[in-house]
Amino acid sequence: MYIVEVRNLKKYFQNASQVIKALEGVDLSIEKGKFTAIVGASGSGKTTLLNTIAGLYEPTEGTVIVDGMDLSGMSEEQLTVFRRRKIGFVFQGFNLIPELTVKENILFPLGLDNSRPDTAYFGNLVEMLGLSGYLDAYPYMLSGGAQQCAAIGRALITKPSIVLADEPTGNFDMKTAQNVAGLLKMTAATFRQTLVVITHNLDLAQLADQVIRLQDGRIVP
Repeated sequence: MYIVEVRNLKKYFQNASQVIKALEGVDLSIEKGKFTAIVGASGSGKTTLLNTIAGLYEPTEGTVIVDGMDLSGMSEEQLTVFRRRKIGFVFQGFNLIPELTVKENILFPLGLDNSRPDTAYFGNLVEMLGLSGYLDAYPYMLSGGAQQCAAIGRALITKPSIVLADEPTGNFDMKTAQNVAGLLKMTAATFRQTLVVITHNLDLAQLADQVIRLQDGRIVP
């Protein structure tokens, strides 16, 4: 069963002097519960593809279907609700709220949707991420690796259909990057999440079930 289906996807950007063709006819299917890595040089279209799957960019041409929902027919309000309920985001820069504790940061997305936390799920998640002893700490009190673990917890807490991660290990030394990569794969597998990761980290890409290579806005072998 495919949770993401992209067909003939094109995305162009217009600047003052030219049209930039970020994606040029991408066809892609991602199976539910699988780990997919998207790799390629800077400017190859990786982030544009990720943002289009997330409904942050509207395609110039083509279709994007996520969890059975055709994004092209949605209003901006519908897309906002879609992202809140269906997508978990992990960023290179963590994007934790400094005024909130680790626990509050993880639970924050649930509050946006007026949802109650699943206590057992929350407990299992923070234990797996090694955060049980840090729930009352603030982000500045944590190492970079622990902050990223909190960000992963925040992405998973809503039990999203798909987790999208943009260079989640990009700021780390090799050992920390390997630890974060392993945790991403382990938590996604344990909680049966579909994981799509943009990465330059070959160790992380090698953990994936599927590797998609982009070059000049196209998928290449």
